Amino acid sequence: MSGHSKWSSIKHKKAATDAKRGKAFTKIIKEITVAAKLGGGDPEANPRLRQAVDKAKALNMPSDNMKKAIQKGTGELEGVNYEEISYEGYGPGGVAILIETLTDNKNRTVADIRHAFDKYNGKMGEQGCVGYLFSRQGLIIIPVKNIDEEELMDLVLENGADDLKTEDESYEVITSVKDFDNVLKAINEKNIEFDSAEIAMIPSTTVKVVGKRAHSMLKLYEIFEDIDDVQNVWSNFDISDEDIESYNS
Repeated sequence: MSGHSKWSSIKHKKAATDAKRGKAFTKIIKEITVAAKLGGGDPEANPRLRQAVDKAKALNMPSDNMKKAIQKGTGELEGVNYEEISYEGYGPGGVAILIETLTDNKNRTVADIRHAFDKYNGKMGEQGCVGYLFSRQGLIIIPVKNIDEEELMDLVLENGADDLKTEDESYEVITSVKDFDNVLKAINEKNIEFDSAEIAMIPSTTVKVVGKRAHSMLKLYEIFEDIDDVQNVWSNFDISDEDIESYNS
């Protein structure tokens, strides 16, 4: 599991920064609209919508924005039809990359993604070239300072979690998709603060990249996340804290 808390932390901090310039809001509004279209407009009966709404609330999105996005999904308001498309490829050092998009123009989206791969030392691959390395699971990141490990382990395993890992300064709680809500509810009821909670694509193996390759990978990762049509970027890179800090300095 090495590395998950690091890249989840990167995503979490970046989302907070992006919210200030509206980019994160745009992506979450798309997700809310699609989730409502596919599963209905009631967050309590639609887990995907509930997760999207929780992310929106965490970034202090106005409730009116969320309401309009749901209404566009359910057809109460006119909206754009988005298509869900995934792309796969390789980053510096052979790192696997899986990109999830929501787009109303797939020609534009694939051109943007291909350009990013080509420009920043990556290679776009065929459908399925790296997808088999990932599985969809719940991932909750909790700072170790917030709770004792044994207490957290008892809590999450009793409520259906599959595993608990300690990585540097964070715990990684891993769940199945169906048990994610149960585990998260138990954590919330104990008022345990967490850094992030999401349905993620968890890699079965990781690839260590260092130095210039690590910096190139982080740059490529950022470029993908800055593409408007990209909702999520998943990767199996393992990059040291030192390389992350030197990249951000």
